[in-house]
Amino acid sequence: MEKELKSLRDVTVRFAGDSGDGMQLTGSQFTDTTALVGNDLSTFPDYPAEIRAPAGSLFGVSAFQLHFSSEDIHTPGDSPDVLVAMNPAALKINLVELKPGATIIVNVDAFDTKNLKLAKYDVNPLEDKTLDGYNVIKVPITSLTQNALEGSGLTLKEVLRCKNFFALGMMYWLYHRPIEPTLEWITSKFAKRKELADANIKALKAGYNFCEM
Repeated sequence: MEKELKSLRDVTVRFAGDSGDGMQLTGSQFTDTTALVGNDLSTFPDYPAEIRAPAGSLFGVSAFQLHFSSEDIHTPGDSPDVLVAMNPAALKINLVELKPGATIIVNVDAFDTKNLKLAKYDVNPLEDKTLDGYNVIKVPITSLTQNALEGSGLTLKEVLRCKNFFALGMMYWLYHRPIEPTLEWITSKFAKRKELADANIKALKAGYNFCEM
């Protein structure tokens, strides 16, 4: 299927998930790469309401918002055009602030009974009319990351920590950002643990390539 290319004047993106999902790191890398390509930008990190809140809970949601443009901008944006929601709690907390018709990229793997209950959802919002009017893109980010890192030798916990880079790779593809600066950052950051560097690089490339399919 042929993909449509659109030219946008400005975009506001929000990454949201658990405090352990690496949303601040993901947002920072997207910010640094956006600056390198010459866009003007403004950011707004949003930290969890509670320290060490239970994973998947509403009080543990961490977010990072970035407003970027080809023109001068002075605010981190009001209502996001795009939300990357790594779990139900991230969706519930941020849904009310999205623009009408916004794009929502959800990690569909996280919408299980346990996480839905933690987010105070009685019904899966992906299956009722909660998201009517939005452009919802359901991606099994967790399982795709696990598949990409099969045979890596990492523990399951270490593998799951790489899923933010899969999401970042998707966003780099979506907004035509180069992945090379982040590849260099990963190599430097995990220089003493090559297996982690290799895993995060694979996850980033897997997310980017997933969108090429």
